[in-house]
Amino acid sequence: MTSTTWPNHGGDAAALLKRFGLPADHPVEDVSANLNPLGPPPWVADWLVERFSGLSRYPEPSYRAARQAIAEHEGIAPEQVLLTNGGADAIFLAAALHAGQRGLIVTPTFGEYARACAAHRLVVTETALEAPCFGLQVAALDAGVLQADVIFLCRPNNPTGTLISATEIERLLSCMPSTATLVVDEAFIDLALDAEPLTPLLAYYPQLVLLRSMTKFYTLPGLRLGYVLASAERVAALACHQPPWSVNHLAAELVAPLLADTAFAQRTRQWLAREQPRMGQALAEAGLTVVPSHSCFYLVRPGPALCQRGLSSVLLLERLLHHGMLARHTYSFAALDGDWLRLAVRDGSANDRLLKVLHDCVR
Repeated sequence: MTSTTWPNHGGDAAALLKRFGLPADHPVEDVSANLNPLGPPPWVADWLVERFSGLSRYPEPSYRAARQAIAEHEGIAPEQVLLTNGGADAIFLAAALHAGQRGLIVTPTFGEYARACAAHRLVVTETALEAPCFGLQVAALDAGVLQADVIFLCRPNNPTGTLISATEIERLLSCMPSTATLVVDEAFIDLALDAEPLTPLLAYYPQLVLLRSMTKFYTLPGLRLGYVLASAERVAALACHQPPWSVNHLAAELVAPLLADTAFAQRTRQWLAREQPRMGQALAEAGLTVVPSHSCFYLVRPGPALCQRGLSSVLLLERLLHHGMLARHTYSFAALDGDWLRLAVRDGSANDRLLKVLHDCVR
């Protein structure tokens, strides 16, 4: 089975139901989407309604208030912040900055890096992490680093959940030419355990660009809201490639109150600290090989004993779907070739339902 016969994104229930011969109205729970199960914060719906009238006006073009709120939250200057239409917009802007040049992508990882590079005619080299731990060895990237104009890394990495340390990031930056750019996509950094911040490195390494998403932590993927952190010069260069008013009024105005909701952030940290390790242990006890994860999802595949009984990842995906659980296939991730599944960590009761179904599927 090739990746071209599978949907590019995991939450396409209709395509997978059709593929496995199930009716379109077959009930499913989505365990493929890596979103905070506690969100959106309960006040958001009323807040959006109250500000609906603002849609009759153009947004303030520089998004000054949103950038100021992010800058205060991150401890940097507003000139180092660029508001974007979700994380994907930020990825394409980073690729546009190096159009026609050379890119390096560390795989398996989010497929939008390759798409963005292709859209802007970059010549891409891929370096694959080795299963089953998928750890990044910076020393192994040395040759590629010297040849690349832009490097894309994901931290924590999607779909593996692995996390490269700040020390390794700094080591990589010290090896790079000053004209090159290191793009670190931290879309899941707010949903990560024990992650050292990279923002202090911005003061010493102007080639560092950090990408953030607010849609996963606050469960607002339909609103499209993200931002870039970088040197003022890099931000200005990225902004030259961004269409005017690319972020809508409601999204831009929502930034400050979201960041101010510290109670929601605290509840999220408590949930993650409780459910993430519990799920990792339970998945391993079910007989799966589990990649050690620092975020709200796990990359898994049937362990040796289950493989000996003929259970493949594709068969497990099909069984889960028949039982009403939509997992994330990995045919669209370079270097995985469908040999793994990604499962999201959700709230306690939802996780319990998944584990019960999973045990039925691996019997």
